[in-house]
Amino acid sequence: MMKTFWQRLKSITAIVVVGVFIAHLVLDSGTAWAARSGGRIGGGSFSRPAPSRSYRAPRTDYGYAQPVPVYGGGFGFPFLIPFFGFGGGFGGLFTIIMLGVLANSLISAFRNFRNSGDDSEIDQDNPVVSLHTLHVGLLAQARELQAELNQLALTADTQSPEGLTKVLQEATLALLRHPQYWVYAHASSQETKLLQAETAFNQLALAERSKLSAETLSNYRREIKQTAIAPVVSKDVGEYIVVTLVVAATGRLKLPAVNNDLELRQALQELGGIGSDRLLAVEVLWQPQAIGDTLTADELLVAYPQLKHL
Repeated sequence: MMKTFWQRLKSITAIVVVGVFIAHLVLDSGTAWAARSGGRIGGGSFSRPAPSRSYRAPRTDYGYAQPVPVYGGGFGFPFLIPFFGFGGGFGGLFTIIMLGVLANSLISAFRNFRNSGDDSEIDQDNPVVSLHTLHVGLLAQARELQAELNQLALTADTQSPEGLTKVLQEATLALLRHPQYWVYAHASSQETKLLQAETAFNQLALAERSKLSAETLSNYRREIKQTAIAPVVSKDVGEYIVVTLVVAATGRLKLPAVNNDLELRQALQELGGIGSDRLLAVEVLWQPQAIGDTLTADELLVAYPQLKHL
C-alpha cells in the first residue's frame, strides 16, 4: 500500500516538473520572439521616364545624312574652278576626286557624331545609382524614437516619391534628435547601374529584413499591416534598439565610414538631404518595434556583427 502511494507521488511530481519546464520554455520563446520583432516602412520604383530624344537629320539608305545644297556658281564648289577650269580635262577629274575625299570625310565625321550621341543617350537611360545601408544602435532608453517610427509607419505615404522622401527625412530627423542614445553605427555604400539597381537593392533589403523574426508593424507601398504584441517590461540594462536605413538614389554619393558621432551625423544629414528627383527606393527598419521591447547585447552582436562602437 505504501509502495503504491510513493509511486503515485513520484508520477505526480514528474508531471509537475515537466509542466513547469514546458511553461518556462514557452515564456522564454515568447519573450525572445517579441524582442526580435520589428517595424518596416518602405517603397519605391526603379522606373524612370525616358529622356527626350534629340532631333536627328534624315538619313539616306546608305546610313549618312543627305548633303546640304550649296548655292553658287560652277558645280557647287566654285573655289576649285578658278584653278582647274570649268569641269573639263584634268581639272574636272581632280575636282571629282576631291569631292569624293570630302564626302568620305563628312561621312566619317557624321558617324562619329552619331555614335557619341548614342552613348550619351545610353548613359541617360541607364544612369549610375548609389545604394546605401546605415545601421544605428541606440540605448534602450530611446523609447520615444520607437514611438516616432511607429507613428510614421501608420501615417506615411509610401507610394509617391514625395512621400518616400518625407519618410527618409523624418526617419533621419528622428535619429538626429537623439544623439545622446547613439552607441553603435555602421555605414556602407556601393554603385551600380539603374538596370541592375533594383536587384541589388532588394538583396540588401531582404538581408536586413531577415534579421526580424516578424514584421509586427509594416507600411510598404501604403499597405499597412499591424500585429498586436503584449507589452514587455525592459530593465534597460545592457539593452538596445537598432534602426536600419536602406536607400537607393541616382547619382554618386558615398557615406563616411562612421567611426564617431560627427561622421554618423554627417551620414544621416546626407541621406536625409536626398531629393525626390533622385530617390528611387527606401526601407526603414527598426527592432524591436513594440515600446518596452529591447535587444540584449548578445542579440545585437549576433544580428549586427559589423557595428562599430562610437
